[in-house]
Amino acid sequence: MGWLLHKFTGWVLVGYLFAHTAVLSTAVGVNPGQAAAGEDLYTETLRGLEELLIVRFLEVGLLAAAVFHILNGIRLLFVDLGVGLEVQDESFCAAVVLTAAVTLASVPTFLGGQL
Repeated sequence: MGWLLHKFTGWVLVGYLFAHTAVLSTAVGVNPGQAAAGEDLYTETLRGLEELLIVRFLEVGLLAAAVFHILNGIRLLFVDLGVGLEVQDESFCAAVVLTAAVTLASVPTFLGGQL
């Protein structure tokens, strides 16, 4: 199960990387109507995305995927080094619990503001 979740979160992170690059590459330049105010298109795009509730929920999911992928990757590194072979199930559960704790603790930060 840990291997499958690790692969899934890895693909989610790769997909996010491409989507992130595609969206932000369209926001390069200066919006002619806002140039005098110093407001560029990039900043305007980011503010517009952050105002969307679905984007904030997706950011929480992205955080959960990244934290699990990092923690499970560290766990797998130790397993590959021969450390903790007898406690693989417990260390996987610890990675899941720590991921849940970090994600739940970050929800107020991500969803703060106007809902």
